Amino acid sequence: MPPSGLDTLRSPRVWTVACVLLGGGLLTALALACAPEDGARQGTTAADGLRHTTVEVSPGHCGRGWAKGRPGTQVFDLHNTSDAAAEVYLESPRSGAVYGEVEGLGPGTTRHLRVRLGRGSYAFMCLPDDADAVTGPTVRIDGDGRSGPAAAPVTEHDLIPPALDYQQWVAGGLDELVGRTGTLRAAVARGDLAGAREAWLPAHLAYERLGAAYGAFGDADQQINGTSAGLRGGDRDPAFSGFHRIEYGLWHGQSAAGLRAPAAALDGAVRKLRDDWAQTRMEPADLGLRAHEILEDTLQFELTGRTDYGSGTNLATARAHLDATRAVLTRLRPLLVTRYPGLPHVESELSRAQRLLDGFRKDGRWTALRHLDRTERERIDAVLGDLVERLASVATLCDARRTV
Repeated sequence: MPPSGLDTLRSPRVWTVACVLLGGGLLTALALACAPEDGARQGTTAADGLRHTTVEVSPGHCGRGWAKGRPGTQVFDLHNTSDAAAEVYLESPRSGAVYGEVEGLGPGTTRHLRVRLGRGSYAFMCLPDDADAVTGPTVRIDGDGRSGPAAAPVTEHDLIPPALDYQQWVAGGLDELVGRTGTLRAAVARGDLAGAREAWLPAHLAYERLGAAYGAFGDADQQINGTSAGLRGGDRDPAFSGFHRIEYGLWHGQSAAGLRAPAAALDGAVRKLRDDWAQTRMEPADLGLRAHEILEDTLQFELTGRTDYGSGTNLATARAHLDATRAVLTRLRPLLVTRYPGLPHVESELSRAQRLLDGFRKDGRWTALRHLDRTERERIDAVLGDLVERLASVATLCDARRTV
């Protein structure tokens, strides 16, 4: 069986079918461990050294096959005997806390669910597609041993209030963005390239702090903050627009006359985004995922220098992404505080990362990536990489789940 751990959670956006184990206070994905099982086994010890129990998944017989519990780590071979795909939770009948789950269990297929169980009561909940949830019989485990940690499922309804609050916060951020982008456009319009270079970074960072909203921005994100990647003409392609187009011109000797049209286009795109935002609705279920993706993208694009078009301000952008991540966590905190024991450590690590990056700003100027030595780069990568791993668990815990 492949190892479990946070490594399997680094890209929750690509999940299709996943088997999930609650361990160490975190939901840990075991998608690779969910291989089909050949043959039914009932309370037998398999080659992996663990006890396997075959459990039926169906509307009429949810949980059948498990009648006598025993403590310790064990594997349930969940077999879907119905004609529809289903999700399966192993939960506490009293509190509803989930110890493990399998998603997308297809008809006629079997997948593994490995859990650690201790003294207490447990039951399987089967949630067929397009049908009501069914809870199987309760199984009581006596004896010694502690179960793995469990977490109450987060529903779409739970995520609506934080999503609405975040959307309102973004509206305020867009007002700031419009003001700062207007300052940038005005400097370019009057031919003040030095002033435009001073105005560019505050405007760009105002946009970068809205990181969790990018999915709701649609095509506007490419117009405002797109890169030249994939464009036939590269940096000089007519389709290259937005902040990075202006950055390229300001730091590569282009004239104010040549930048007036891109600056006006950016200003117009930002104003339209601000005006349209009141009619936009963010998907509440995306909020937890964005808490992880913001810094994942930081590692992929900012800390590799792939988005540097001359200003050398990738570390400033990374710092803005920490602000963006905290803005999401602040709104998810009421849901996470009772579900994620590691939340205080994540919050302290965010503060540590902020102090680290702030140390690379001297006299109002940010150190360019190319001026960092190897030790400095490794330290930044390590701190932000650790945060990405921990925030993957936030994405998993806030993945909206059915309960009915």
